Amino acid sequence: MGAARGGAAVICAVSVLLALRVPDYPLALACGGAESDEPRLLADRYDRGRVIALDDRARAAGARVGQSVVQAAAVASNARVFVHDAERAHLVWNDMLDALDAVTPLVHDVREGIAMLDLRGIAGDPPRWIAQAEHALAHFGLPLRIGVGANAFCAYAAGWIAHGTVLAQDDAAERLAPLPLDVLDLDPNAQTRLHLLGVTTLGALARLPHGPFVRRFGRDAARWHEWARGIDRTPFVPRGHALAIEAALFGEGNADDEAAVVFALRVLLARICGDLERCGRRTSLLRIEVELDNGETRAFDVQLATSTADERAMLDVARAKIEGVRFDAPLVGLRARAMRLDEGGEALALVRGDDIDRQSVAVLLARLEAVLGEPVQRARTRAAYPLEERFTYEPFVLPAREAGGEAIPLAAARVVPQLRLLAVQAIDVRVRHGEPHVVDGRTVVRCAGPWRIDDGWFGSPIARDEYDIVLDDGEVCRIYRQGTHWYLRGSYD
Repeated sequence: MGAARGGAAVICAVSVLLALRVPDYPLALACGGAESDEPRLLADRYDRGRVIALDDRARAAGARVGQSVVQAAAVASNARVFVHDAERAHLVWNDMLDALDAVTPLVHDVREGIAMLDLRGIAGDPPRWIAQAEHALAHFGLPLRIGVGANAFCAYAAGWIAHGTVLAQDDAAERLAPLPLDVLDLDPNAQTRLHLLGVTTLGALARLPHGPFVRRFGRDAARWHEWARGIDRTPFVPRGHALAIEAALFGEGNADDEAAVVFALRVLLARICGDLERCGRRTSLLRIEVELDNGETRAFDVQLATSTADERAMLDVARAKIEGVRFDAPLVGLRARAMRLDEGGEALALVRGDDIDRQSVAVLLARLEAVLGEPVQRARTRAAYPLEERFTYEPFVLPAREAGGEAIPLAAARVVPQLRLLAVQAIDVRVRHGEPHVVDGRTVVRCAGPWRIDDGWFGSPIARDEYDIVLDDGEVCRIYRQGTHWYLRGSYD
C-alpha cells in the first residue's frame, strides 16, 4: 500500500487515468456475473454456433475460441453453454458508461468491457476514485478490474497486476516487465511469432532493439514497444452522449391519399426542426418509417444535400423520396427520425474574403484585452540563427484601409512542414559516420545537417549543431548536439 500511495503522488502531479475492465465482458454478462465451478462457453448463436469466449476452466480443459460448440463441449464435457445477446450487451454497456458519469464526465469508451476515465481535477485520490467507480457499477453485478496510471496503457495494465493497483510513470517499466503479452491484445499470429523467439513477457519485449523489431513486425510494433516500456501516446477521446431526435404519429386516424401523407410528414418535420434548433444541431440524414393498416411496415432513408434544420428543405427531399411509392393500405403510423446529428453553429468570420470587418475586430480586441489585462500581440518572424529567436511579438494594430477600399493582395503561401518547438529534453543518441544513427532506441533512416549555430558572443553564448532526422516509425524531428550531450528541440507536423 505504501508503494501505491507513493505512486499516486507522482501521478496526480501530471495526469490521472482510471482504467476499468470487465474481464470477458460478453461471457460475464451472459452468466450474470455469478461464480461457478463448471466450465462455461459463450457461443455466437443457438444453432451450429461457434465459441466466442470461454472461462479459464474451459480453456484448461482444451476448449478454444473459434471451435464449434460441439468440438468445445467434447473436450470440456461438463461445460455450460451460453448464447451471446449482442443487442443486450451493447445496451448494458452503455448503461454502465452512463453510470460512470457520477465519477467524471470524461469517459473514453475503448470497447465493450473496457473504459478509461480522466480524473484530472476530480477531488480525491486513487483509492477514493476506485471506490466511487465500484459503487457506481455495483448494481450491475459484474466483476471489475480497476487500475490507475499516468497514461492509458499504464492504467489498463495496473488492473492486470491486481485490482486497485496504482502504477506511477517512474516505475512503470519495472512493474510491467513480468506481465504476459496477453496484456497487449496482440494478433494471435504476432503473439505466436514472439513466443517462438522466446518473448513471452513485456520485459522481454521491451529489451528488443527498437529498429529491427519494428521492421520485422510492422508499424504497430513501435506502439507495442513503447507500451512495454510504460509509454503511451494514445489520445484520450471522451465519448459523446447520444441524442435521439424523432417525432411520430400513431393512433391518430389514417391517411389514404398523398395530401394527407404530406401534411402528416410536415407536422413531424416541424417538430424535429424545433428540437434541432433547441439543441443547436443539424442533420443530413432522415429515416421515414410508415406503418400500414394491414400491419406492413416500410422504412426510407432520406439523404439531404447538406446538413440543415430547415423544415422546407427536408420536406422537399422527403416528399420526392416517397411520392412515387405505392402503398397497399392506408397509413396508420408515421415516424421521422434524424439519424445523423451535426453541430449546428454557423461560422461567423471576422474576415470575409479580403474585406476586414474592422468594427468586429476592434470589439474583439477590446474584449480580449479586458480579459487578459494586457495588450493583444501578434507574432512575426525574423531572420535569426537560433530557432527560439526566429520570431518576436509586437502589439496588434489594425492596418490602415487603402484609398478606394481596395484590398492589398496576399502573397501566395507555400505549404511547408511546420516545426513545433517542444520543451528541450535530453535524448540518447548513438552516432555512426559522424551522423545520428539511433535516437532513444529508434533507428534514423534519413538525416539532414548539421547546421552550426554559433551566436551570442556576449552574455549567454550559443554553440550547437542541429539536425533534421526521420525515424523508422515515421516521426520527423529537430535535434541538436551541444558539447557532448544531445537534445530534442522540436517535431515537424
